[in-house]
Amino acid sequence: MSVTKIPGPGANVAVCRKARGLSQVALARRANISVSLLSKIEVGDRALTQGTAADLARAMRMTLDELLGTATVEGADENSLTALNYAIRRFDIPDGPPPHPEDLPRELAELNQHRYRTELSAVLQKTPGVLARTTNFAHATQSPDAWTRVADTYSVVYWLAARHRWMHLAELAVMKQRMAAERANPIAATVAARDEAGAFLNSGDFAGGLAIVDRAVVEAETTLRGRDRAYGLGILHLRGLTLAGRIKDKAAAAHIDAACRAAGEFPEDIEDHGIHFGPENTAVHVISTASDLEDYRESLDTADDLIRGGLTLPATRVGPLHMNISRSKLALGDRDGALESLEVAWDIAPEMARVHPTSQELMRVLTSLHRRSNPRLTRLAKRAGVPF
Repeated sequence: MSVTKIPGPGANVAVCRKARGLSQVALARRANISVSLLSKIEVGDRALTQGTAADLARAMRMTLDELLGTATVEGADENSLTALNYAIRRFDIPDGPPPHPEDLPRELAELNQHRYRTELSAVLQKTPGVLARTTNFAHATQSPDAWTRVADTYSVVYWLAARHRWMHLAELAVMKQRMAAERANPIAATVAARDEAGAFLNSGDFAGGLAIVDRAVVEAETTLRGRDRAYGLGILHLRGLTLAGRIKDKAAAAHIDAACRAAGEFPEDIEDHGIHFGPENTAVHVISTASDLEDYRESLDTADDLIRGGLTLPATRVGPLHMNISRSKLALGDRDGALESLEVAWDIAPEMARVHPTSQELMRVLTSLHRRSNPRLTRLAKRAGVPF
């Protein structure tokens, strides 16, 4: 269900509350937040965080994606989405193997390059064909390597669906990813668990996601060896620290420590199975979680150190980094700094910024708080399709 268009998932709160006949006092009590905070969120004086959004969604018996609103597709992308659903549906009804299976690794690598550049439309257009060909080849050969490639392609599907908050598609993708992982190399099951926990994250069930991570960590510790073990445990703990941070759970610190230990096995960040892991991406996740925990100064200090050291991560990680920097600056009252960081996020990852709930919410609050003309904000608002 999409309640309102962008900008601003926080604008959906009042719409959903009134549709259910709830007063601000009643909803605030159910969600265990103050009436003052709820009022500020609804009028655009405070940004709606993912943790608070999950509390509000639960209080209104909604999922997080329903409250935040889903991103729409238009034109050629609608046909691609139909083709993607068709390819997923035919997981166990293969056609003949592709004529040039030697091209499949390159095709998946190119698909991930579009992903890293946050070119969402290109990913949507190319994924159905790559998914169909990799699946058909895996059925023809029954090779663990081929099935690992299928699982990795479903990881791209999960990422694409999560970015648009198409959670039914995301959950279907991780289900098929798990099925492929059962026939694949052991690392595929770890990546699938990481994405399954991500589906819980994006639906607002943070405790459920943590349970998935904890179970997967035990399995990875017994099934993985060497580089795969460090990498697999690392990406699981990154997911864990994000989930724990959303509910301000003390487990966040343990996941941070474990992720940092795993990252210490890599002198620099690596890309494997479509996911980056290493010291930089660990720092990016710590910055986001510090903001979730309202340690805004720590978040900004860590970000300064990271940026000063030079970034090698792709746009898919650097764009959200600057969104989180903007979020912390706004929370500390630095509106100009928040606008500057949000501009950077838009420059680095424009397609992601357009659909990302943090970017949408920052735009809503910045345009609400600025009561006078601001040429830079006006330009960014126009770019984002926001009246200002």
